[in-house]
Amino acid sequence: MRTKHIAVKLKGWMQAVVAVALVSALVACGGGGGSNNDSSTSLNGGSLPASPTQQPIAATAANTVPITVGRGVNGVINIPAVSVRICAPGSTTNCQTIDNIQVDTGSYGLRVVSSVLNASLLNALPVSTISGSGAQLAECATFADGFTWGTVRTATIAIGGETTTAAVPMQIIGDKDSSTVPTPGCGSGQAENKVDDLGANGILGIGTSPTDCGTTCSDPAQAAKFSNYFACPGGVSCARTAVPLAQQVANPVPFFPVDNNGVIVQMPPVSNTGASSATGTLVFGVGTQANNALTGVQLFTTDAFGDMDNSVFNGAQVQAFLDSGSNAYFFGDSSLAQCGSNFAGFYCPSSAQTRTLTLVGLNKAQANASIGILSAATLFSNGNNYAFNDLAGQIGGNSSFDLGLPFFYGRHVYYGIDQTANGGQTPFVAF
Repeated sequence: MRTKHIAVKLKGWMQAVVAVALVSALVACGGGGGSNNDSSTSLNGGSLPASPTQQPIAATAANTVPITVGRGVNGVINIPAVSVRICAPGSTTNCQTIDNIQVDTGSYGLRVVSSVLNASLLNALPVSTISGSGAQLAECATFADGFTWGTVRTATIAIGGETTTAAVPMQIIGDKDSSTVPTPGCGSGQAENKVDDLGANGILGIGTSPTDCGTTCSDPAQAAKFSNYFACPGGVSCARTAVPLAQQVANPVPFFPVDNNGVIVQMPPVSNTGASSATGTLVFGVGTQANNALTGVQLFTTDAFGDMDNSVFNGAQVQAFLDSGSNAYFFGDSSLAQCGSNFAGFYCPSSAQTRTLTLVGLNKAQANASIGILSAATLFSNGNNYAFNDLAGQIGGNSSFDLGLPFFYGRHVYYGIDQTANGGQTPFVAF
């Protein structure tokens, strides 16, 4: 399940909160390049690669919305956030705009913490039910270090000037009592059902997949073991169930009228020592408007979930993915010193480091991505900075390489949504 990639980022989220609290009481591939004012600065005998320098377009068109990175809801670093407007199905008045929703290209679908919704709207969002039984439908989105639990409901979703043409399934996080969490099958690790747990008011999953689980959850044979959806008769006694694609938590972008085939995440360059904030632009559609042309980039076709499984790091094959929802680069490298307990999970090399990952798409497109790494202890020494382009941490094992938000600074990163079910485009990423 692709939402496990959220787990990678969450591995560092709460540790970053602790770290900041304690401190304070690639060379661009087609269309980037150059360096910012400190991109080649040597630190303790090390050096960093030149940083890409693309600037975001102004978020003034209807198919755009500003992305902000800053202190956010509780001081978690590298959380790109947008505002999302949620309306009850069929209503233009029973609506609420929710700020600080994380932009996550590594997951799919809108998930909002129930406590940030007003009672009128929450009560007007219909809870999805299982056909035939009428049982309430809930989802357990599992991560490496925890899970979210809540009902699946439908809502009309507006972001910037784009509005879904119909009500779409979304998850309401934390609206079910903890006693209803199904065990076994859910509940491994910490429950992350509150704003403070997530570091955001919700998650906007806008990666390459139109739904969050696909055939794994719609096929009864697979769903019996692997579905993250549960049928809850009377709201309790929840048991794993198969769910049709149309009822799965859905990426809202395919439901926009025109700009519905992908997104572009555009973030500005930031200093290699960090910045207090950063403002970028989320652009909807690829090749649908004058402001979203697919030009000057290298394109990598991927699997349905945006993975490039044949990429190479340190001579070994890895599954690489570009995930704006990860607050650092996450990968395994035993040659990099890990931080102590104050910054557990992050790397703290004694000098600035460069690592190179070879990205390989299913279309055989290939390019080297060089990333810079500074000690997390050095970066967190300024408790007022929340945007970092060279923060890295450990991932379990050596089979994955997560190019998190640091990779996005100074780049325009494109995502083509999988439309193969309707004879359309194959999923891709480009930059």
